[in-house]
Amino acid sequence: MIVVTGATGQLGQLVIEGLLAKVAAGELPAGEIAAVVRDRAKAADLAARGVELRIADYGQPETLAGAFRAGERVLFISGSEVGQRVPQHLAVIDAAMEAGVALLAYTGIRGGPAADFQLAAEHKVTEQAILDSGLPHVFLRNGWYHENYTGRLATILEHGAVVSNAGEGRVASAARADYAAAAVAVLTGEGHEGAAYELSGDVAWSFAEYAAEVAAQSGKPVSYSALSADAHQEILTGAGVPEPFAAILVDVDSAIERGSLAGTSGDLARLIGRPTTPIAESIAAALALR
Repeated sequence: MIVVTGATGQLGQLVIEGLLAKVAAGELPAGEIAAVVRDRAKAADLAARGVELRIADYGQPETLAGAFRAGERVLFISGSEVGQRVPQHLAVIDAAMEAGVALLAYTGIRGGPAADFQLAAEHKVTEQAILDSGLPHVFLRNGWYHENYTGRLATILEHGAVVSNAGEGRVASAARADYAAAAVAVLTGEGHEGAAYELSGDVAWSFAEYAAEVAAQSGKPVSYSALSADAHQEILTGAGVPEPFAAILVDVDSAIERGSLAGTSGDLARLIGRPTTPIAESIAAALALR
């Protein structure tokens, strides 16, 4: 059985779809997919398609007791509640140990223990806890998603500006679907145990290039405004972003300026067996939805 946690989240849904495609193609037996979700009703469509539902919440450790079973392969998608993830993640690891899973694939963050930005802190603790647990594991260290940026297109087009304190730094991002395909490859393939994959797009782009691409595709003037960290923080909080999270976003941009997210290891393309999705393609898809 292959188990996907956070299965109704944005990444989890894509992984489930990828696994169901394997079933449809005869590459994975039917009835071999389980989804760990908090809300049964939200996952009703998955149950109707033959996915076994297991109800559990990272924040309620007692609910995790039946989430996993011996011999299963588990995709452990990191929690979304920044600042609360360490106890939540430790509860998942404890449950996986108790069950005796055959493989725990964790979606961490690019750079792993070497990552030099605040957002990586909880991921570092989680990876170490998995190592200490002795569980057979794979680290899927996801880089940035195109959607982190294309999700802001409405604001960008409204103001005609891409703003960042990343300077001339570059980002080797990839589409969320690319990272999902990598997870599917690991869950259904062999020879991945003990690996730590540094996942990123094939091409690193700058914010000036991103602004130019948005302008070209939208037909509207869009420029890049390189800000100081303090100025960017002020803009984010002024737009309603909570101050602690705004500080994290500014810190990430500072890491981008240092080159921390520009690496193109090729791991992602190798896992999915094709080039990663270009940022221009994701921009076009996002504009088409407007």
